[in-house]
Amino acid sequence: MLQSVSEWRSRTFKALGHPNYRRYWLSQLLSLVGSWMQTTAQQYLVLELTHQSSAALGWVTVAQFLPSLLLSLFAGAVIDRVPRRRVLLTTQLVLLGTALTLAVTTHLGIVTLPLIMLIAFVAGTANAFDMPARQSMVVDFVPRSDVSNAVALNSLSFNVSRTLGQAVFGVVAALGVNLLAGGNPDNIARLAFPFYLNVASFFVVLYVIATLPFPPREAAPHGSMLDDVKEGLRYVRRTPAVRNVMLLVGAMSLSIINFNVIIPYYARVVFGVREGGFGALSAAFGVGAIAGALWQASKPNPLRNLRIGALVLIGAVTALAFAPNAAAGAPLLALCGFGMLSLLVSANSTVQLSIPDHLRGRVMSLYSFVLVGMGPPGALISSTLISRDFVLGPRWGLVLLAALGLVSVLLLWTRLPRHFQRPEARPPETRELQRT
Repeated sequence: MLQSVSEWRSRTFKALGHPNYRRYWLSQLLSLVGSWMQTTAQQYLVLELTHQSSAALGWVTVAQFLPSLLLSLFAGAVIDRVPRRRVLLTTQLVLLGTALTLAVTTHLGIVTLPLIMLIAFVAGTANAFDMPARQSMVVDFVPRSDVSNAVALNSLSFNVSRTLGQAVFGVVAALGVNLLAGGNPDNIARLAFPFYLNVASFFVVLYVIATLPFPPREAAPHGSMLDDVKEGLRYVRRTPAVRNVMLLVGAMSLSIINFNVIIPYYARVVFGVREGGFGALSAAFGVGAIAGALWQASKPNPLRNLRIGALVLIGAVTALAFAPNAAAGAPLLALCGFGMLSLLVSANSTVQLSIPDHLRGRVMSLYSFVLVGMGPPGALISSTLISRDFVLGPRWGLVLLAALGLVSVLLLWTRLPRHFQRPEARPPETRELQRT
């Protein structure tokens, strides 16, 4: 028994055996806990400022993810030209500034919805460069054989931090009542405390990024910025395994991968719970996501798990639509998290293992474009369909979102890859494209 547990642990956390990746992973885990506390507090703050408006949540999400829609392709070309350390230090400093602004204005009681949208837009601009830079870093610290495991562990840290950050949000907000709000539980200044804690967490990741020994990248000739963007687009278009995975991720992002809108609205309006219940439901989703990431790390099979994850996600969202209360909704949200992470980790691993290094920044920025860039239209679609003002109501609106996701999966089912083709084994015309 002990031997099997040891073997599972060794297999699941294999990439952490590489010291530089381990340092980076642990720093991200700590920083992301603060980021998720801030995200949860911001969602709750928007609902309080707008008297529980799902449309306001949708528009803040649009402001946050619109830069990824506009800048992701350009960001990839920048990442393939500029040292990744410089990109990451810049983005982290910008994100620190947005967190501090949100903390101070909330503490002083002068925060407004337009200000939150502006802060979300600035943070989204930084994330448009930050996300593809991080995703392309995996191959800097682990060998190819451990890439799938490292991608899964990245998702694990993201969702462990989501669970911790969202679970402790209610506790932190309660502490903020006495520390910042003069004992008044209705004073929005209480929500500044999570923002301040997030500011503190940035200093750890800044130190680690500044001191990590990034390996040198092979120099590759570059044309104009526009030519570099076109090269990445041509590569994806001519590579079905990458193209069809991205189409699936984009379609699911437009439909049911919008839990930053679904969870807070269902918690506050459909289930009628406050901070504690909201945090518990968000944490349940995170627990399921952690389980999905651990499953992917211990048994990496991206091509199979891509399909399994999509079906689990669609089924769980459909069941959530009919949950009578928060207690019944919590395990279904956990299943949603499991399915979503199984899908996204598999998709990310499939793309990472299919692309040459000199195109990695551009291709991963396109992946961010279809995943995050579809957030603005996806948030508007989701917030409209699950609104209590929608003709079918929130529950049947969620069923409709699941149906849209199912149609996407069925249309792409036979076109999704069933085996990997190493980048150096590309057809001659593709290799020639990479040299030009």
